[in-house]
Amino acid sequence: MRLDELKPPKGAKKKKKRVGCGTGSGHGKTSCRGHKGQKARSGSSIPAWFEGGQMPLQRRLPKRGFNNPFRKVYQVVNVKDLSRFPAGAEVTVESLLEARIVRKKTLPVKLLGAGDIDRPLKVAVHACAKKAKEIVERAGGEVRIIPS
Repeated sequence: MRLDELKPPKGAKKKKKRVGCGTGSGHGKTSCRGHKGQKARSGSSIPAWFEGGQMPLQRRLPKRGFNNPFRKVYQVVNVKDLSRFPAGAEVTVESLLEARIVRKKTLPVKLLGAGDIDRPLKVAVHACAKKAKEIVERAGGEVRIIPS
């Protein structure tokens, strides 16, 4: 077999529909568009979601819930995540970024009380749960709230 003998399989090549080339072509007169109607007109393109003027689905369905535009989104750090730091260390947003515990410098950090630690740490975060503050202070550390 040579390169000039290669052929595509039967049915793989489709002939382009030549419209408007007379009645003998089978695609003459109305050029495969049918008689009149919106889709027969030139320049018509109807979006997939258009329902012919009927009330659209996205407007028929009931809307639920509420999106608060003033919601504060925090990056969550649990007390058990602080076990990576040595005793007496100063845990700040920058040190949490370096340790890859939080990902973004722009979002505020909140300390939550899941887990336990056994060493004193000085933690500086934007928000803190009561339980988390108790756990850190029980271990001999302190929690400082920084303004966001």
